[in-house]
Amino acid sequence: MSDQQHVIFGSEYSPFSVKVRSYFRYKNIPHEWRPRNRDNQAEFQKLAKLPLIPLVLSPDGTVQQDSTPIIEAFEEKFPDPALQPPSETLSFLSLLIEDYADEWVNKPMFHYRWWRTEDQEAVSVALARANMPNGDREAIEELAATVRKRMVPRLRFVGSNEATKPVIEASLDNLLTLLNAHLRGRNYLFGGRPALADFGLFGQIYCCLQQPTSEKIIRQNYPEITNWIDQMLEPEIHGDWEDWSSLAPTLEPILKTEIGALYLPWTLANEAAVYKRKDDFSLSLTGQEFSQQTVKYAAKSLQVLRAQLEKVKDRQPLERILRDCDCLQPLVSKD
Repeated sequence: MSDQQHVIFGSEYSPFSVKVRSYFRYKNIPHEWRPRNRDNQAEFQKLAKLPLIPLVLSPDGTVQQDSTPIIEAFEEKFPDPALQPPSETLSFLSLLIEDYADEWVNKPMFHYRWWRTEDQEAVSVALARANMPNGDREAIEELAATVRKRMVPRLRFVGSNEATKPVIEASLDNLLTLLNAHLRGRNYLFGGRPALADFGLFGQIYCCLQQPTSEKIIRQNYPEITNWIDQMLEPEIHGDWEDWSSLAPTLEPILKTEIGALYLPWTLANEAAVYKRKDDFSLSLTGQEFSQQTVKYAAKSLQVLRAQLEKVKDRQPLERILRDCDCLQPLVSKD
């Protein structure tokens, strides 16, 4: 490793890790991709404040964790090429989609990973191999069984259960259908350049390709998405940003049916439960009961979105779009 390289401790199976790696590749930031495993676990633990990846170690010894703050910090150091459209309206919509990807699209990604036996077995073995690059068959099988036993119960953390399964799986189907239509004829979500929204969504959908059930769904039905994922592995500029008038016909349905109808109602209910110090909460989504444990991080993310909306100088065009997509009211700041 060069003394001027940053080190990304991550995992190919972590949507937030590959999100950061893709960003570093796009920005041409010198880095080493270092998969976290048993061989470097002690080094990782010495650096980490939280047992979470990705973790970025900079040449000056600075350590950063959490994908979105990592990207925000590096944007200050590496502003070119631009990560967000120059339009305040489109820049906020990109931020909103990235937040939706991190907090909501993570649900179907994780659900498909650990719900069905076939996926549990495939992913647990892959994770065991990644964690023990030189492990023998018996050791890998033993570790895979341990991983599976540990991870399957964690489905509750994303609200995955028999009652919520239809909502979660229908949400991914809807997103894939609408995203495939939106990407037809364009390289990225906002035109010829990848935006923050691309990196957020990419991480989750890329990881959906690592489990048999969701991989089959995507590869058999959504060619535009698989092409986009291939591009996002090594993002390059292919053109300029589009304006809202050209994006609206296919981007607006994603905002309305996924973010306005699902994500924002969910995160509002979660926020209320967090403030009331409840351990779990329930709400009706698309006419179906959705219950899960509270997520403190998601409540903080909603506060950040509201603060970013407040910073938009010319808010009328943006508020009109958000209102039309049933997204405005949840984003109005609360005292």
